[in-house]
Amino acid sequence: MRTHLTNYVARLFAGDLSAFGGPATNETVAGHIRAEQMSLVLGYSVGIMLANACNAIVLAIALWPSPDRTFALVWAVIVAGAAIAFGLQSHASRRITKPQFVSRRAIHRLVRNAFVLGIAWGIVPAAFFADASTGGQLVITCLCSGMLAGGALAFATIPIAAIAFTAPIFVGIAICLSRNGDLAFLLIAFLVVAYGSVLLRGVFINSFAFARRVMRQLEAERTVRQDPLTQLANRVAFNEMLDAALKRLALSGEEFAVLLLDLDRFKEVNDRFGHPAGDEFLVQVANRLQRCTRAAEHVARIGGDEFALLMANLTRAEDALEIAERFVAAFDEPFLIEGCEIVGATSVGIVLAPRDGNTPLDVMKNADAALYRAKKAGPGTICFFEEADDKVSRDRKALQADLARAIAHDELFLVFQPFLDLDKNRITGFEALLRWQHPARGLVPPSEFIPIAEETGLIHEIGEWVIRRACATLKDWPEDIRVAVNFSAAQFHNASILQTIVQALADAKVAPDRLEIEITESMLLSKYGSAASVLNALLELGATVALDDFGTGFSSLTYLRKLPFSRIKIDQSFIRDMLVQPDCAAIVKSVISLARDLNIGVVAEGVETADQLDYLRQFACDEVQGYLIGRPVSAHAVQALLATKKLRAIFAA
Repeated sequence: MRTHLTNYVARLFAGDLSAFGGPATNETVAGHIRAEQMSLVLGYSVGIMLANACNAIVLAIALWPSPDRTFALVWAVIVAGAAIAFGLQSHASRRITKPQFVSRRAIHRLVRNAFVLGIAWGIVPAAFFADASTGGQLVITCLCSGMLAGGALAFATIPIAAIAFTAPIFVGIAICLSRNGDLAFLLIAFLVVAYGSVLLRGVFINSFAFARRVMRQLEAERTVRQDPLTQLANRVAFNEMLDAALKRLALSGEEFAVLLLDLDRFKEVNDRFGHPAGDEFLVQVANRLQRCTRAAEHVARIGGDEFALLMANLTRAEDALEIAERFVAAFDEPFLIEGCEIVGATSVGIVLAPRDGNTPLDVMKNADAALYRAKKAGPGTICFFEEADDKVSRDRKALQADLARAIAHDELFLVFQPFLDLDKNRITGFEALLRWQHPARGLVPPSEFIPIAEETGLIHEIGEWVIRRACATLKDWPEDIRVAVNFSAAQFHNASILQTIVQALADAKVAPDRLEIEITESMLLSKYGSAASVLNALLELGATVALDDFGTGFSSLTYLRKLPFSRIKIDQSFIRDMLVQPDCAAIVKSVISLARDLNIGVVAEGVETADQLDYLRQFACDEVQGYLIGRPVSAHAVQALLATKKLRAIFAA
């Protein structure tokens, strides 16, 4: 019983309309309603406070002939001074962007201030009416009536504040009227009660209608500003919050922080279980992240697996770090996805405004730079933005711009690494490897520019160039030599990729079976775009498909049945350690045996020693590739390599 009463009182003085029988809401919606209520009060407050000051001055003049003039003058000075001070403060508050959420404590302060102001005016009829002249009494009657009406208007959406303001005035009037049994005073009392009842009824009706209107507006805005999957704020809402925070920073110096998060293993979940499971993973992540924040803060989903939080009114950088640590800790417990436990992880980049930027572009650019460094450091890392991050970010953007011009400036080129057939001891094909000769940076590693190409979409243009150049080069080679081209998942999102391949083969006048498409296991499992249909079309065309990096993904054996692969390539990590680690040797032998039973060719990658080559010969591996066989060479060197008989001599059994 006591707990129920305590909760009711707390809701009552927080302005919760459900305490008066109004619509019930959760704390988030209630915070939004309080923000709208506070905004309206601040809108009226300047005028109301000016009226208070004028009324106090008028009362002091009216009571000047009264014996209570000294007391009245002191009262007037105090009320007028307080009203002017509060009015100036309200005017300053209105210049700051309207908050999206207002706490219960703010409403408590408002109710307290309304009650104090109401007491100040409640004193007037009780203390001054009896000894005032007829004119003074008329002024007091008008002022009290006006203050009752003004209070009802100012607090028209907050019943508890309206009651807190008007109740002391009603009490003061009651005390005043009770001192005299005159019929006129009794009639005045009746009118005050009648008018007061009408005013308060109007306050309740207006406040309930106002709350329902705000709730409908929030529901309407939810579809525009809410992520439909996770129910979190979306990028539109986050950008609005960021703009509002920057405006508050400019007007009042209120500092804030932005935390940017990226899920480190989201792609693995998609690859292993498919997109519906990935969606469920995002929903679970969103729920955990939101539980880590304060009531007034909202995590936003601003990208596929990217989340952000804006921490307003930041006093210490440690507060942002504490929330970031909660985010990281939220991934300690595994996620249950389709009956399996999945271990997730996140990295967090943090920027502090205004230290790290005072425009939306700077804030988000630097947050992304901090997150980039955190991701490079490994899952679960938290990084504050540093000046060095800005240089890294600028370098990446510059590299991106240069990459966009690389094709036009003929900076990209292909090198070719041979495959050796162990049974026939001859070269059967080459893998086309992309290289970039930057005019200032020199040779840029593919590990640096391929991720940028995939992120920006340049991979489509680059991928088409690679296919055309590889086919054009292939036409000058013997007809029993093939070329293998690597494909990324992003390329299969390009609907025209199949037509590009067909056109490249036709232009070069080479048979489709001389072109081999290498795909990684993770790319196949990701079901990216139209990958399955494109691969089947390529197989019908006559091209061959090789499964690269075999053994490093999730479900290799399952997917060997889904497409008729021509070859599988055993990942070099197994080849490198097979002579020193029995488990690696067992895997290599098992894969070769499995491929033989399935009538699929096997290519061993990363062969660098003669002992490795002898071991693979022993177990009848079909083809090998690696530095022992040959390093990547230019197209011109390929012709010379094919013309020599050295390989037969070197690698003869």
